[in-house]
Amino acid sequence: MKLSTKGRYSVTALYELALHYGEGVVPLKTIAQTQLISETYLEQLMVPLRRAGLVESVRGAQGGYTLALPPEEVTIGRIITAVEGPIALVDCLLTGADAGDQSCVRAGQCVTRQIWEEVRDSINAVLNNISLADLMERNQNRVGCNQ
Repeated sequence: MKLSTKGRYSVTALYELALHYGEGVVPLKTIAQTQLISETYLEQLMVPLRRAGLVESVRGAQGGYTLALPPEEVTIGRIITAVEGPIALVDCLLTGADAGDQSCVRAGQCVTRQIWEEVRDSINAVLNNISLADLMERNQNRVGCNQ
């Protein structure tokens, strides 16, 4: 499993907004330059983040973005889910084991499904317990990593 650039860059962009929380809007160009992310790509990422209620935007020459919530309330899990969708190592975890639209006919009897559920739940537990404020505290002297 590999997290895409959508998830990684979204976390990095919101980290930048968290650093400026309470100071007003941050222009997209500033985020792009500071975090070394394409401004065009950032524009695309902001759409689902705005829909998820994580960022607010202001249009115009003095426009930009700001966090819609305090950094303490924005978890890494919420950010990633907003741009990537639910975390699932295998397709059968996207619906219930006995769901009519289940992707695998053996999901209800699968001997490994429980393992993938536990892995998913563990990942979600970690991501949902780290907020942007936690990330800021952990990385006071660093910038985002976009490799």
